[in-house]
Amino acid sequence: MYAQYMSRPATAISLTDEERKTLKRKVKATTTQQRMVLRSRIILLAADGLQTHEIAAQLSIRPTTVSTWRKRFAERRLDGLCDAARSGKPRRYDEQTEQRVLSQLEQPPPGGYANWNGSLIAQALGDVTDHQVWRILRKHGIELQRRHSWCISTDPQFAQKAADIVGLYLSPPENAVVLSVDEKPAIQALERAQGYLRLPNGKAISGYNHEYKRCGTTTLFTALNVATGQVKAGHYGRRRRREFLDFMNQLVADYPDTELHVILDNLKTHKPKHDRWLARHPGVHVHYTPTHASWLNQVEIWFSILTRQALRGASFRSVKELRQAIDAFVAAYNPTAAPFEWKRAAVQAAPLYKSIGDLRK
Repeated sequence: MYAQYMSRPATAISLTDEERKTLKRKVKATTTQQRMVLRSRIILLAADGLQTHEIAAQLSIRPTTVSTWRKRFAERRLDGLCDAARSGKPRRYDEQTEQRVLSQLEQPPPGGYANWNGSLIAQALGDVTDHQVWRILRKHGIELQRRHSWCISTDPQFAQKAADIVGLYLSPPENAVVLSVDEKPAIQALERAQGYLRLPNGKAISGYNHEYKRCGTTTLFTALNVATGQVKAGHYGRRRRREFLDFMNQLVADYPDTELHVILDNLKTHKPKHDRWLARHPGVHVHYTPTHASWLNQVEIWFSILTRQALRGASFRSVKELRQAIDAFVAAYNPTAAPFEWKRAAVQAAPLYKSIGDLRK
């Protein structure tokens, strides 16, 4: 069997000291790939003077395998032991495909559909699979099912008004109180079943029934003391000018002989054309947020806290119970209240966002 190899002169292998050290290191290393270990052992045995058939018998491999790696090493030395580059399967999609997918998003969706999805984009392009479409969208962070909303202020005096309010937060006037005032209208008193539910596997979960009974609504007027973080709340059935002024009268009574700076949004009940109430209260200074920028009013943050911690998922059998729950939360919140820290470095009238056109650049 080995006669034919014995009759042919084997490729002579001689190693430098550095090559021998490298090959021995590859053989001993536990992280070396097994095919590289085998090739290194072939060359080391060949360098020791063993013939091809002897190496094949010792390593239990075919003689042709020994001959192949002897020749490759003789031609290219250590680089010859590495796998040759393979062409592989040609790329099906390229950068042009990516641009086509992004461009398709700028076109209106097919008739009957309000938005694009991966399947619709693939169908429109014809030669791109759904999976490839989603890969491209994920690469660019595009989520077709997620919707973002924003409100752009068109107030021509946005910069001046925003600077005025932020100035009150960062450097309030001395011997004065800054109040952030707004109302949360139509808070619903919903009666619903709630509690713990025992599951068949023994676990217990808390929650509430999706069915509920409407028991009325209330409007909450709130003033947040910007310096202390404490709030004052007032309950009303409606949100007219008279309810607003009644609440403002309470604030004036709470801070007698004190200059008040009140931050308000642009609701018409807050700013009538001829404000006789302000004329009778010269110590009250009103600062209006820019149009469509009520988020500058810090009391909106407190409304979010109230909703999450006292209202969401709760059950109220009447408006009276709802108001009592809000008052209880205010009583628990105020003793540990802390002012909100303004951290926004810049205030802009319009949000910054990327368009599909920006992504393709």
